[in-house]
Amino acid sequence: MASSIHNRKPSEILKGQVQLYRYIYGLLDSMCLKWCIEMNIPNIIHDHAKPISLSDLVSVLKVPSTKFGNVQRLMRYLAHNGIFEIITNQEIENKEEAYALTVVSELLVKGSELCLSPMAEGYLNPTISGSYNHLKKWIYEDDLTLFDVTLGSDLWKFLNQNPENNRSFNEAMASDSKMINLVLKDYGFVFGGLESIVDVGGGNGTMGKIICDTFPKLKCVVFDLPHVVGNLSGDNNLSYVGGDMFKSIPRADGIVLKWILHDWTDKDCIKILEKCKEAITSDEKVGKVILIEIVMNEKKDDHQVTQLKMQMDINMACVNGKERNEKEWKKLFVEAGFKDYKISPLTELLSLIEVYP
Repeated sequence: MASSIHNRKPSEILKGQVQLYRYIYGLLDSMCLKWCIEMNIPNIIHDHAKPISLSDLVSVLKVPSTKFGNVQRLMRYLAHNGIFEIITNQEIENKEEAYALTVVSELLVKGSELCLSPMAEGYLNPTISGSYNHLKKWIYEDDLTLFDVTLGSDLWKFLNQNPENNRSFNEAMASDSKMINLVLKDYGFVFGGLESIVDVGGGNGTMGKIICDTFPKLKCVVFDLPHVVGNLSGDNNLSYVGGDMFKSIPRADGIVLKWILHDWTDKDCIKILEKCKEAITSDEKVGKVILIEIVMNEKKDDHQVTQLKMQMDINMACVNGKERNEKEWKKLFVEAGFKDYKISPLTELLSLIEVYP
């Protein structure tokens, strides 16, 4: 039987081949990024205090001379993708090409205030990323998460039973939370009138500390599972409490959840929101739930942001969660008994949602 592709022009078919091969070799984007983090290249360039030549980089890396050309290939590819910048001008010694940091690789410098290397390392951990080789098997398993299929339990139970993976996960989430510090000071109105908040699923308290530092009059409780917060200690306006958000949440004027509800089904989200509503101590004019989440909006977002949100939606599907559009968020709020909500843009990726009882 003749293929319908024969009705297409050869030029169209060959463009399709290029696009298909881009997906096939797209794995190398993540693997090359992982390589440069493992080789500590962002820190090497940062510590060099100026663009570093290829020969100097190879010398610091102490790789065999036979791999000189391979390092160059990897660095050129990473530069092509915006991770580094290639500098070629008279200022470079011997006129050799050199590599400088970009805003992307600046975010990978370990030890810096804003470092997302833990996010990359956590997600690209073979134990986690390897699970995505089994999407076909997962899609036929009724009601099981991808990690039920590949690791024998859901992600949260796996992390609880594997301390090193749990540490890596919490460090990844903490590194992402630090990015909120760039914009949080502009959202003082969200915390206006509140005297106390609970950061539900707050991990090691990075988000809570940022809120307390930005709004020092607020009392903050970081609330998470006992094994997450058991060994953590607070200070004057920040404390840690262990528990289960499906059973009860400590009472406060405001309940904050960052990247929590997208992990769960609609049914579970409604249960969590109901517990949040029960925990609010102030009246409806002041008390609120404050969500920091993705709001899907293909019509308004640019193509790259939409693509990232869709990728993250697939990621959430693998734990039986989802990224939601405004209509889907509203449905959850109504079914959980809330009266109103307001959505404000927070970052390129995230929105701030105030939900009123």
